[in-house]
Amino acid sequence: MRHALCSFLPCVFMGVVAAVEGVASASEAHAVSGPRETSTLASSLRRARQARDAGRWVEAAAAYELSLKAADAAWTTDAERAEIAAELGLCELALGRYRDAAEHLAQSLRHRDALRSGLAERAEEGLKKAERRVVTFYLGVNPPDAEVLVDGKTLGRPAPTYELFLEPGHHTVRARLDGHAEALGAFEGQAGKDSSLTLKLRRAPERGAPQAAGGGPARAADPAARPAARSAARSAVPVTELRIGGAALATAALGAGAVLLLRADVLDGNLAERDVVRRRRGWTSTTCWWPNAPSACTEIRKEVAERDLFATLGNVALATGAVFGVATAASFLAEGWLLGDTPAREVVQVVPSAAGTQAGLVLQGVW
Repeated sequence: MRHALCSFLPCVFMGVVAAVEGVASASEAHAVSGPRETSTLASSLRRARQARDAGRWVEAAAAYELSLKAADAAWTTDAERAEIAAELGLCELALGRYRDAAEHLAQSLRHRDALRSGLAERAEEGLKKAERRVVTFYLGVNPPDAEVLVDGKTLGRPAPTYELFLEPGHHTVRARLDGHAEALGAFEGQAGKDSSLTLKLRRAPERGAPQAAGGGPARAADPAARPAARSAARSAVPVTELRIGGAALATAALGAGAVLLLRADVLDGNLAERDVVRRRRGWTSTTCWWPNAPSACTEIRKEVAERDLFATLGNVALATGAVFGVATAASFLAEGWLLGDTPAREVVQVVPSAAGTQAGLVLQGVW
């Protein structure tokens, strides 16, 4: 018994020592991780400031970007991260990277009170310069937990509203969420101007009933399922968009036809007035067919050909506009016949608008 006790005590002692060493090594490793990240941040900040003071903007921007990543991983304050973002944005502004500069300067100014007064003023001035070269885009999303992609790139963490800085040009926006239909949007951004868009995702319609045992589609036993099926069939075809497009084309074609016919009428009136004057001078209907016809006949033939051309184009435009108009009007009846339902009560008016040297169409109504 004494021999067993003597053997047991060394084992207990070794176990206690091992446990103490394990705790010490674990706490020591945790203690090392903090200073190491802090050292990386300090080193990159030192290189960034040296490069900035020397005017090496590329090197300074890269070092500040590394510092910002290290600051996110280390235990830093909002003031420290805001200062790094401001310095990074100013370096990017010097390099002409206006979109990145606007993004980082706006990020720093969200904590403006934490910035030094001189740096805050330079950040505000730099943001104004950057915004003149980019598009400031405000996006709203409902539901707010939807995933948003701009030009195919996801924005990361979902939010109800976004403030984005984009390059001028055409951009597409898409929002998606399980159980909802995707929402799409597009806009043409101009430098120095704001754009805004709101995407609302509608709940996706429920799937149809399962197929029957014989392989054919099963009939819905509940009559209440029919309106849902009709709504799904209607949503599969962009009826509203087609109607708006048809109305716009019809209006444009009719307007163009009216202008062309008016021009032809003016030319015809001019020809008639000149013909009266020439007949008083002794001209006849066959004068221009003489071998030695006057030189004015060449100009007359050109005006006649121009009048006929405008008249032909005007009639073609009117006929085209009538076709689009009839097709658009018929779509309201066709929808009811095809879907077995009454046409949707969507009233859209397409009104021509002109001001100064600009002309266009104004869509009014609800769709």
